[in-house]
Amino acid sequence: MTRLRRTASAAAALAFTAVATAVLGFAGPASAHVTVNPKEATQGGYARVAFRVPNESDSASTTKLEVVLPENAPVGSVSTIPVPGWTVATEKRKVNPPIEVHGSQLTEAISKITWTATGDAAVKPGQFQEFGVSMGPLPKVETMVFKTLQTYSDGNVVRWIDEPQPGGEEPEKPAPVLTLAAAAAPSASGAPAASAVAAADDDDDESVGAAVGLGIAGVATGLAGLVFGGLAFARTRRGPVVKS
Repeated sequence: MTRLRRTASAAAALAFTAVATAVLGFAGPASAHVTVNPKEATQGGYARVAFRVPNESDSASTTKLEVVLPENAPVGSVSTIPVPGWTVATEKRKVNPPIEVHGSQLTEAISKITWTATGDAAVKPGQFQEFGVSMGPLPKVETMVFKTLQTYSDGNVVRWIDEPQPGGEEPEKPAPVLTLAAAAAPSASGAPAASAVAAADDDDDESVGAAVGLGIAGVATGLAGLVFGGLAFARTRRGPVVKS
């Protein structure tokens, strides 16, 4: 039985490996584009994301990255995380209506972020680099599409600007896409949650009480068994009564 189980497990592992290799083998080339990670965030909240930039050239290095923020989804607060060896510059645009951030009305928003390599910091062949950004409050839209330009040291510019098509295949040069989920609606009252907690506490108390009761019953049964066992043993130790 043990051998059969091991054989079945090994066969399942080999089958999974074969399927994973096939899937990844086909998905590999298409997954080498610029992406945003994580790919999901919540509307109205703040998110820390990273634009992951792989180098697809065999001879040139990536020296510049330009990320354009979507015009239909302006964000009031945008800040970047320092990347060693790279400088960063931002561009702004006017927005109407204004964006409300912590009670303030903002009439401008970041429209573009540009990272440029200095010295020997360029992304070399076979490497990738992440460029971190913190932004929010995130707009109430389903997706944010970040059209991106990747510039190489040989002058080649790859335009990751193709927007996704619902129900269609992935475009040749897809732009990074951040999916935004609606924020959970707050409950009308905290009473149901409190009742649920109280009910859970009651269930826990009943469970503990039942466990204690069973434990006491078990101890009592054990003691009774010891007493009867001792009496039986004492009787066996007594010899036959000899009448004179």
